Amino acid sequence: MLSAFANALRTPDLRKKILFTLMILAIFRLGSVIPTPNVNVVAVNACRASATANDTAGLYSMIQLFSGGALLQLAIFALGIMPYITASIILQLLTVVIPRLEKLKKEGASGTQKITQYTRYLTIVLAVLNSTAFVTLAVNGQLFQGCTQDLVYDKSLFSIITMILTMTAGTGVIMWLGELITDRGVGNGMSVMIFTQIAAQFPASLWAIAIATGENGMPDARGWFVFAATIAVGLAVMLAVVFMEQAQRRIPVQYAKRMVGRKLIGGSTTYIPIKVNQAGVIPVIFASSILYLPVLYAQFQPTSPVAQWISTYMAMGSWGYESVFFLLIIFFAYFYVSITFDPVEVSDNMKKYGGFIPGVRAGGPTERYLAHVLSRLTAPGSLYLGIVALIPAVAFVLFGTQNQFPFGGTSILIIVGVGLDTVKQIQSQLQQRNYEGFLR
Repeated sequence: MLSAFANALRTPDLRKKILFTLMILAIFRLGSVIPTPNVNVVAVNACRASATANDTAGLYSMIQLFSGGALLQLAIFALGIMPYITASIILQLLTVVIPRLEKLKKEGASGTQKITQYTRYLTIVLAVLNSTAFVTLAVNGQLFQGCTQDLVYDKSLFSIITMILTMTAGTGVIMWLGELITDRGVGNGMSVMIFTQIAAQFPASLWAIAIATGENGMPDARGWFVFAATIAVGLAVMLAVVFMEQAQRRIPVQYAKRMVGRKLIGGSTTYIPIKVNQAGVIPVIFASSILYLPVLYAQFQPTSPVAQWISTYMAMGSWGYESVFFLLIIFFAYFYVSITFDPVEVSDNMKKYGGFIPGVRAGGPTERYLAHVLSRLTAPGSLYLGIVALIPAVAFVLFGTQNQFPFGGTSILIIVGVGLDTVKQIQSQLQQRNYEGFLR
């Protein structure tokens, strides 16, 4: 593997792509720590430290994780890549509902480019809404519970609009940086930037686990034991996630020979790869987003009866919350797979080009066979997603490290998934030059 890294850096064009990607990521991380104009940095740091230390519900830990620490610092890249991800998911769901979008999807590269343009517009709209909400919370002193300091210097309308426009522009710059990585760097730009946001929080989370039982900011013997146990569990979880993310069912497809003009083509054998985790990390994101809303409501309306019921039975880490979370992941796994993999469309395409599954008749029997295989594969895939998402709750029971445990839930799925995709891209470029890849 070390020789593969050396070969990648010795290849001039691949070395330029890797260095260019690292440069863009450095700019991205720099923008995540530069504060938005009009922000009282001293007050924000004090309130953030107090809020995260008393974060019994895990709300601020979740925000820290997915924003790379930028949102609670009110940085210019505070919104991160999440508005773009949300817009992409919305457009993907609307493609099934709106015939115009479905037609664009089937037009190939030109249609995909049009949908990408719509995604950019929707991202800016979501960025305006999100930045307005968070700036309003900061101005009203509701961003951090229990904080009495003023987080902004000037509360005039012009200053508030300036902060909103700065955060929205930051989201636009992030989109541009992500597309630069995709076009001129290594890997999918948006995915690599999400990877960077989550990975940036790992050192702080691990150190927080180590010092949780110590004094004066230094870990004691139990702290070092919990730290080592967390690393061991994290490596085991990563190994299991890699295994499941690579697992797939290959359905053989045989293409009959046919005459096209004077040429006889076809007769080849291929397969349809259906992954065990066909839905990816989307079900976990959907489930956590839905359950995030009542917890957020309980944080900002703590005196209402509904908020008290939520705090009692649906707080993060409670049995009620984790049970509903697990069931929602299973539901969204089936839902998302059903709208992204259409057995009818796959069967029609196979029939159009003379393909068939050995032992299965074309048409209706092929559709039912594909739907049956997909349903059986989605069952273990959804259970796997649910179990991985519940790892932080198990860590809380065993080690008391729920709020800091980084090796579980959405974070580990994104880290492993993006890492595998990026390594495969580098590997394919190395193999084009007759070098060995990273994976053997």
